[in-house]
Amino acid sequence: MKILKTLLIVIVGILACSIESVHAQCAMCTASVEANAKNGGTAAMGLNHGIMYLLAAPYIAIAVVGYIWYKKYRRKNINLNMRDEKLHLN
Repeated sequence: MKILKTLLIVIVGILACSIESVHAQCAMCTASVEANAKNGGTAAMGLNHGIMYLLAAPYIAIAVVGYIWYKKYRRKNINLNMRDEKLHLN
Protein backbone atom coordinates (compact mmCIF):
# COMPACT_ATOMS: atom_id res chain seq x y z
CA MET A 1 0.00 0.00 0.00
CA LYS A 2 2.94 2.34 0.65
CA ILE A 3 4.16 1.75 -2.90
CA LEU A 4 0.77 2.82 -4.28
CA LYS A 5 0.76 5.99 -2.16
CA THR A 6 4.31 6.83 -3.20
CA LEU A 7 3.50 6.23 -6.87
CA LEU A 8 0.41 8.44 -6.61
CA ILE A 9 2.43 11.25 -5.00
CA VAL A 10 5.08 10.99 -7.73
CA ILE A 11 2.47 11.10 -10.51
CA VAL A 12 0.73 14.12 -8.98
CA GLY A 13 4.09 15.84 -8.55
CA ILE A 14 5.05 15.24 -12.18
CA LEU A 15 1.68 16.51 -13.40
CA ALA A 16 1.92 19.60 -11.19
CA CYS A 17 5.38 20.42 -12.54
CA SER A 18 4.50 19.94 -16.19
CA ILE A 19 2.04 22.82 -16.58
CA GLU A 20 1.83 24.04 -20.15
CA SER A 21 -0.18 26.87 -21.63
CA VAL A 22 -3.34 25.58 -23.31
CA HIS A 23 -5.29 27.48 -25.94
CA ALA A 24 -8.77 25.96 -25.96
CA GLN A 25 -11.48 28.39 -26.99
CA CYS A 26 -14.72 28.27 -28.93
CA ALA A 27 -15.00 30.20 -32.21
CA MET A 28 -16.99 33.05 -30.67
CA CYS A 29 -14.57 33.44 -27.77
CA THR A 30 -11.62 33.34 -30.16
CA ALA A 31 -13.08 36.14 -32.26
CA SER A 32 -13.73 38.39 -29.26
CA VAL A 33 -10.31 37.68 -27.75
CA GLU A 34 -8.54 38.37 -31.04
CA ALA A 35 -10.36 41.70 -31.33
CA ASN A 36 -9.41 42.51 -27.74
CA ALA A 37 -5.77 41.51 -28.34
CA LYS A 38 -5.53 43.78 -31.40
CA ASN A 39 -6.61 46.69 -29.19
CA GLY A 40 -3.97 45.84 -26.57
CA GLY A 41 -6.23 44.01 -24.09
CA THR A 42 -5.24 41.04 -21.93
CA ALA A 43 -8.52 39.13 -21.99
CA ALA A 44 -6.89 36.11 -23.66
CA MET A 45 -4.88 35.14 -20.59
CA GLY A 46 -7.90 35.51 -18.31
CA LEU A 47 -10.04 33.42 -20.63
CA ASN A 48 -7.43 30.67 -20.84
CA HIS A 49 -7.06 30.60 -17.05
CA GLY A 50 -10.84 30.38 -16.64
CA ILE A 51 -11.03 27.46 -19.06
CA MET A 52 -8.29 25.62 -17.17
CA TYR A 53 -10.10 26.10 -13.84
CA LEU A 54 -13.33 24.78 -15.36
CA LEU A 55 -11.43 21.83 -16.80
CA ALA A 56 -9.81 20.94 -13.46
CA ALA A 57 -12.97 21.17 -11.32
CA PRO A 58 -14.51 17.76 -12.26
CA TYR A 59 -11.19 15.97 -11.73
CA ILE A 60 -10.77 17.51 -8.30
CA ALA A 61 -14.36 16.58 -7.36
CA ILE A 62 -13.83 12.97 -8.47
CA ALA A 63 -10.56 12.79 -6.53
CA VAL A 64 -12.25 14.07 -3.35
CA VAL A 65 -15.13 11.60 -3.67
CA GLY A 66 -12.68 8.75 -4.36
CA TYR A 67 -10.58 9.64 -1.32
CA ILE A 68 -13.64 9.79 0.95
CA TRP A 69 -14.88 6.46 -0.45
CA TYR A 70 -11.45 4.87 0.09
CA LYS A 71 -11.22 6.10 3.68
CA LYS A 72 -14.77 4.98 4.51
CA TYR A 73 -14.80 1.52 2.93
CA ARG A 74 -11.23 0.29 3.19
CA ARG A 75 -10.58 -2.94 5.08
CA LYS A 76 -9.55 -2.66 8.66
CA ASN A 77 -7.19 -5.07 10.43
CA ILE A 78 -9.60 -7.86 11.32
CA ASN A 79 -8.69 -11.00 13.24
CA LEU A 80 -10.46 -13.93 11.56
CA ASN A 81 -9.77 -16.50 14.32
CA MET A 82 -9.18 -19.37 11.87
CA ARG A 83 -7.95 -22.76 12.98
CA ASP A 84 -4.34 -23.71 12.32
CA GLU A 85 -5.11 -27.14 10.81
CA LYS A 86 -5.05 -27.75 7.07
CA LEU A 87 -8.26 -27.79 5.05
CA HIS A 88 -9.10 -31.01 3.14
CA LEU A 89 -11.16 -30.22 0.09
CA ASN A 90 -11.49 -33.82 -1.24
